[in-house]
Amino acid sequence: MAIEVAAPAKLNLALHVTGQRADGYHLLDSLVVFADIGDRVSVAPAGALTLAITGPEAAGLGAGEDNLVLRAARAFAAARGARITLEKNLPVASGIGGGSADAAATLTALARLWDLPLPGDAAVLTLGADVPVCLAGRPARMSGIGEALAPVPPLPEGLAVVLVNPRVTVATPAVFRALARKDNPALEAMPERFADAEDLAGWLLRQRNDLQAAAIGMAPVIAAVLDRIAATGPLLTRMSGSGATSFGLYGTLASAAAAAADLASAHPGWWVRAAQVLSAPRG
Repeated sequence: MAIEVAAPAKLNLALHVTGQRADGYHLLDSLVVFADIGDRVSVAPAGALTLAITGPEAAGLGAGEDNLVLRAARAFAAARGARITLEKNLPVASGIGGGSADAAATLTALARLWDLPLPGDAAVLTLGADVPVCLAGRPARMSGIGEALAPVPPLPEGLAVVLVNPRVTVATPAVFRALARKDNPALEAMPERFADAEDLAGWLLRQRNDLQAAAIGMAPVIAAVLDRIAATGPLLTRMSGSGATSFGLYGTLASAAAAAADLASAHPGWWVRAAQVLSAPRG
């Protein structure tokens, strides 16, 4: 019997780069949440390890040995087989954790299929800085090089987003190299609770995505996307991760859906989705 696990889109509501270690890894401080859209991973018993990719974004991703799904499977070092299918719904290399979420979902699914414990923290982190938080699957403050996860105040009810990708790719390593400064201040202290979506947005407006300016320098269309989202009246507009996906934050899904309809109509070449922000892991 196949086991299916969701791989929800990851959003960096704020992302500060606070330093760089001697080994080259960047130190981060980020508020991470997840949306109720994303990819899906299914696994089934098989004699060998194989990967098939389906879905509307499948053409942008190869199923070779360097695919994060296969790398995640090999992290078990279990010498077991499985037939893995990745339903790819998120744009590839778009700053919303698609690859990392896929790897995390693969780890979860194979642990159930093979009845094995998850690989250790060090092995998980080698798959990518976002994989530990995607494996946890709940809102968190992510720091260090991605290994330190701390709980955050409950998110306001009904929080929603519009995600917009202009169909351009920016390479994460190149964005980090283009940073003018790598020793930026950390996030401000979070309150014990956010009264509502406006309260959360007010706090977020005092934070940043330190990668945004560098990404815009490489792909100026990101600035146009941000301006276009802002025109729909969100509480906050920002780029996620290293781009090129940007988001608008709204107090209700109805508001986000209306904005998405407007954006998709005006820019049919862009990838546009409205989504609810998840307050707990999605199965």
